[in-house]
This record gives sequence, structure tokens and C-alpha cells, in this order.
Amino acid sequence: MTKSDSIFSEENIQTNVLPLFHLDNSEVTQVKFKNTIKQRAVYKINNSGKYYCLKKVYFNKEELLFIYSALEWLYRCNILVPKFLPSKNGLRYAEYNDMLFILTYWVDGEKCDYDNLNHVIKSIDNLGKMHRVSKDFIPISESKLLENHDSLYKSMTKHFFNLLESYNQAQYYKDKYSEFFLDNFEKNLFLAKSSMNISSSINNLNLTRSLCHLDYVNKNIIIDNNNKVNVIDFDKCRLDFVAHDLSYFFRRFLKRNGTNWNLEFTINLLNTYEKQNSLNIDDYKYILSYLSFPQKYWKLSKDYYNNIKRCNKYSFFNLLKASVKRDDLQILFVKGFKDHIETKFNEKI
Repeated sequence: MTKSDSIFSEENIQTNVLPLFHLDNSEVTQVKFKNTIKQRAVYKINNSGKYYCLKKVYFNKEELLFIYSALEWLYRCNILVPKFLPSKNGLRYAEYNDMLFILTYWVDGEKCDYDNLNHVIKSIDNLGKMHRVSKDFIPISESKLLENHDSLYKSMTKHFFNLLESYNQAQYYKDKYSEFFLDNFEKNLFLAKSSMNISSSINNLNLTRSLCHLDYVNKNIIIDNNNKVNVIDFDKCRLDFVAHDLSYFFRRFLKRNGTNWNLEFTINLLNTYEKQNSLNIDDYKYILSYLSFPQKYWKLSKDYYNNIKRCNKYSFFNLLKASVKRDDLQILFVKGFKDHIETKFNEKI
């Protein structure tokens, strides 16, 4: 065990961190540890049959206070989210060894099952409610304002030219990976072009903004024992475009075997969302552009050619093969979704 690991050992947490929350002599189980730049650790705490979640966070106090105020706002609007519990000194965090720790109650339940339609409908309805109630969210004054105004068009254009660079690299190397990349280039180029062209017509000033989770995927959506939706892990939350939150949710949902770029599912779920929070044509364009881009094909190839001398070429090749299996379905989805938006808003895009 390294020095860094020993700091995060269950024994050390039990001895030095739990007393800061009046949880002396509690049982500790580490459930997650990431020793990266954004170092994170999560523990399940058992204190005489009462269960808590202890989390070492990677952000600073000002950013933590933004997240705290976001959770308080949502909690007061009847959204089921973690509630920071006070430490001995009355603050909503504890400091140990220049690190910040937060404590919440442990949520019992199961993560959202994408193959359970009831789970998915509840989750998207809940996201709509979260966006609706937090449009006027104002963080507490001591916090750092976390917000995003990034242009999707700039991002998609940059990705598009990355893809062209990968094409040039493939022409140069002509190895097994490159040959397969080139064999599947035309379909993915179509998707990338579609994404860039659609994003170019988005009016950023018209995009709906709210407090966004930005990692609203099944691992962070817990259906509790009362069949209610609980949302956890707000590490990435900030003020952003609601379409960004939705797009991230749908991309994870649609690229699976069970959902397989299913247009009907997508439209029905967006209709469910809009019962809570309406969307305009620019919101829809954003979602279409985001879902059009061949994300996996782009990222794999970018990483492959940036690390070609030391990467595992066999693994990259297999990942590329898997990534292109649904290209035809994604293309059909993009065309169908575009038609749906034009019909819905009676406007060509």
C-alpha cells in the first residue's frame, strides 16, 4: 500500500475522519477509490445500524459551497438529493490532512435500470422537474459560481477537424486499425458533418438554462425502496444548458443493445420531460447535434494516433470494431429525429 493509499485506508478514516462527524467507533467500508488528479474516495459508514456515505471530494471550499447550495435548493423543492450533514464544528464538511470530506445519509435502493421502462420514465420526469425548479437558482454568496456558456458549434467543429486529422494519420500508417478506420470513415464523416451543420444554426441566447447535474446517468439515479427517484453525485453540477444535461443522459441510454438508437423511445421520453419543462427549437437542435456526433469513433481514433507507439493496438482495434456496429442505426436515428423536430416546430433545420 502506498502512502497515499494508507491515508485513505478504512482504519485511518475510522480513526481520524469519522470523529470529526461524531461517528466514533463506526464500521467503515470503502466502496470507491480513484487515485487520479481528481482524487476521490467513498465509504459506507455503519453507526449502530444507521448508514451514512462519507466522501472525500476533489474540489475546493468555494466549489463545494456551490454544490451544497445547489443541493439545498433542490431539496427545498422536493427533489430527493443528498443532504450534507454537519461536522463537529457546525460546518457542512470536515477537513483532515488538507482534504475535504462530506457526509450524507446512505440511500438504499437500486440504480436506474435502463431496461425498466418505469425507471427511465421516472428518471426523465425527475430531470424535467429539477430543471424547472432551478431556473432561478442562486448559489450562496461565499461560493464560486460554476457555470458553462460553451458553444456546441465550436466544440463540434473542433471534433470534426480532429476526425479529419485521424483520417490523414490512417492514410499514413495503413495498419490494421487504420484500414478498419478508413473502411468506416464515410458513415462517421456523415454523422460528424450533420452534427457540425446542425450546431451552426443554434442560437445560444435562446437555449434554456438551469442548474444541471451533467452526469445524470443510471449509476447516479437511485430508485429507492419507496419507488422514488433519488439523485446522487453532484460533483459536476453547474449552471448550463438543459439540453446538455438531456443529451448526456440520452447518449448513454441510446448506445446500448436494449435501446439501440430507438427514436420512438427518445420522442416519448422527451414528451415526458416536457410535461415538466418545455423545450424550444434550439434546445432540440442542441440535442440532435450532440447525439449525431460519432463520439466513440472520434475519441478512440484521437487517442490511438496520439499514443500509437505505446498503446495496445489489439485492444484499440476491438474497441473500434464495437463502436461502429450501430452506425447505420445512429444514421437512421439522426435522420428520423431531424424530421421529427421539423414537424414539431414546422421549420426546416
